[in-house]
Amino acid sequence: MKKIASNRSSQPTTTAWRYYVVIGVVVLIYGGLLARSAYIQIIEPDMLKKQGDLRSMRVAANTVQRGSIVDRNGDELAISVPVETVWADPKIVMDNNALAMTKHWQALADVLGKDVKKLTARVMRSSSKRFVYLERKISPAMAKYIRELKIPGIHLRKESKRFYPTGEISAHIVGFTNVDDKGIEGVERVYDEILTGKGGNKRFRKDAQGRKVEILSVEKSQAAQTVTLTIDQRIQAIAYKELKGAVQAFKATSGSVVVADIHTGEILALTNSPSYNPNNRSNTAVHRFRNRAITDIYEPGSTMKPLTVLTALEFGSANQSTIIDTSPGWMRLGGRRVNDPINRGKLSVEDILVTSSNMGTTKLALSVPKAFLLDRFFDAGFADSTGTDLVGESSGMMHDRQRGQNLN
Repeated sequence: MKKIASNRSSQPTTTAWRYYVVIGVVVLIYGGLLARSAYIQIIEPDMLKKQGDLRSMRVAANTVQRGSIVDRNGDELAISVPVETVWADPKIVMDNNALAMTKHWQALADVLGKDVKKLTARVMRSSSKRFVYLERKISPAMAKYIRELKIPGIHLRKESKRFYPTGEISAHIVGFTNVDDKGIEGVERVYDEILTGKGGNKRFRKDAQGRKVEILSVEKSQAAQTVTLTIDQRIQAIAYKELKGAVQAFKATSGSVVVADIHTGEILALTNSPSYNPNNRSNTAVHRFRNRAITDIYEPGSTMKPLTVLTALEFGSANQSTIIDTSPGWMRLGGRRVNDPINRGKLSVEDILVTSSNMGTTKLALSVPKAFLLDRFFDAGFADSTGTDLVGESSGMMHDRQRGQNLN
């Protein structure tokens, strides 16, 4: 009886020990949860916010098409047309074993004009990435065909492509953009910021069903501007046709034509030969991109004669009734020979211009002090840039003017 009583008295002790163990475990669990909760919410809350944003926050971008370039009459010289770009998500491709769809990949390679082995190898090499370009700026018809292939991980996104309706005729003025629509030559480069505009976006949250539940922010887009040139495309086309024919007829290496309005100084046409097709620049020699009309330096020739005559009239060494004796039709000046095609004898100031007499112009230039003559040419802007702001423009070269000298 004593033994039985002893065993019964020890049971409460065992029960109490187990009870305290369970209570301790529960306290430790709740303590751990409380500590973890405090750590996440107080010490490192950004991580959870970031994870939550990845699951619920989305950004809808609103792209803006590049602005147009038009001539003085509104005829389009550069426009943007809608196209699409093919890209792949290698992780989705691998997770869905999409590479096993060999016929689909062959069809994709065929429409893109690529080797199917190189195409699939490119995706496999980028298996750790989530974005890989396959082809930029394809036509809507090609995009529709690719979309119907329904290859997991292959996507399309809308973009725009630059198109130049006038082709090689206005290539050196308008220039062109790269694959990312950034201007790199001509007007496209000079006014790139104006032509680009600024895209907008909308940040919002969505629920598990994909419904918008909260709009976080809205950034409005800024439309691109249209650039209007002084060029008259009709004159430009005629100038290019005549120039191209002349270069071929005389077997010249190159040629340039600039047509300007003498009353306003506006450039109505500016063209070069050889030119290039800005819509397809593959296999085009680099030297064809050079705008020779503004980068190359030429001797002005007889265009200097009216200003020389005007300078003589202004200085007073000649007047409307002055007669210049150009006999015998030639002379030596600075070790060089100056001559007219024939001996024109005595010429008036007007006759000197009408016959473009080298002798008459030279004698008028010699009647004026050198510094005065040079100042008039500098004042006329012969050593300055024209102000077109086109890429690569070179200024005139006049080196004989003394520094600080000015007779005005």
